[in-house]
Amino acid sequence: MITIEPTWTPERVDQLKTYFEAGLSCRDIAVNIGVSRNAVIGKLSRLNLTRTTPDERRARRKKSTAHAAQRATAKQQLRLLQAVYEQVPDDAPIVSANNCSLLELSEQRCRWPISTPGADDFCFCGNTPLGGMPYCSGHYRLAYQAGSRQRAMRG
Repeated sequence: MITIEPTWTPERVDQLKTYFEAGLSCRDIAVNIGVSRNAVIGKLSRLNLTRTTPDERRARRKKSTAHAAQRATAKQQLRLLQAVYEQVPDDAPIVSANNCSLLELSEQRCRWPISTPGADDFCFCGNTPLGGMPYCSGHYRLAYQAGSRQRAMRG
């Protein structure tokens, strides 16, 4: 019959405490005792043996909470970006002064359709588009609106 011996015998616990007080790393202690590194860490935790003093732990907590308070929230970041890029208001009127037909349409003209296809007054905007985009700045704002998450952050 196989007998299972406990991992932490009183002799091993004494060795653990001796090695810990000598300043050995958890890995070195584990190799010397013959257990895993995680077993050493767990036993040290259960014995309340730590290398830091309570004052050092408090200082770490204060430092981490102070750092977290300095981070900007998503709403603050959005406001900062809006201030930097000075966006045009969404309700600004769009003036389509260069209307063109389908045959006159090219890459140098805004492709936003005006009116209903098939109607007598149907045409395209024709203004100068933004670099690499199919629409002018006014129609770009209409075509590429911010997602619902961004709208919710705006408030």
